[in-house]
Amino acid sequence: MVTFPPCKINLGLDIISKREDGYHNLDTVFYPVPWTDMLEIIPARQLSFQSSGNLIPGREEDNLCLKAYHLLKKEFDISPVQIHLHKIIPTGAGLGGGSSDAAHTLRLLNAVFDLQLSTDRLKQYAAQLGSDCAFFIGDEPMQGTGRGEQLTPIELSLKDKYLVVIKPDVHVSTAEAYAGVKPQAPAIPLRDIIHLPLEKWKHQLTNDFEKTILTNYPVIAQLKEQFYARKAVYASMSGSGSSVFGIFDEPPKADPSWQSLAHWSGWLR
Repeated sequence: MVTFPPCKINLGLDIISKREDGYHNLDTVFYPVPWTDMLEIIPARQLSFQSSGNLIPGREEDNLCLKAYHLLKKEFDISPVQIHLHKIIPTGAGLGGGSSDAAHTLRLLNAVFDLQLSTDRLKQYAAQLGSDCAFFIGDEPMQGTGRGEQLTPIELSLKDKYLVVIKPDVHVSTAEAYAGVKPQAPAIPLRDIIHLPLEKWKHQLTNDFEKTILTNYPVIAQLKEQFYARKAVYASMSGSGSSVFGIFDEPPKADPSWQSLAHWSGWLR
């Protein structure tokens, strides 16, 4: 069976407080983006994992797809499978590509072996794999709180808006991103801001990571400025970076040199 794990963008991201377990409480809105990897899982005589496309950093045994398989294997008598992941979504971009691959591995294994796991049960498994993995069990916008694993449906549609995503050639580690943040509750809750007219987001909807990341990495700040210069209604860094996205009413008319920077562009659903 084959599936196409999508990525996400973060619409606003408030770091509320530091937790005793070392994580942070946050508040964000996850929005699905139809830019996908490709994932195939078929029964096999022995467990194997292959990847193609973009290089995946780290050890193979640490890949989240394999971790998802072993997580279910602990509780269900599932047979070995062959996993092939074709990686298109860039890593270290704040787009959740690895988390999506993990969540869709759970979804696909549930279908392949007819485990009949409910959506809520799948989300519980996904939350064990990563803070934003649970979001990718569904396909709808969600407000994420706690570590990001506590999900609440939110009425929000960017259908017929045009999205452009650019991932500059810099890496921002999660540890570095959090080190530059001073946790605090926002003056206005994100859930109130997200329901304002889109043209008001520019001055109200913020990503706390940008306060230091844009200073430390001028190329990211420049990209955000370029989005607004080309009439983006809203532009932001996604997650802890380093990708930057712009939301437009229509495809931007820009010089070919700028258009060539785009890693993905298309209409949102």
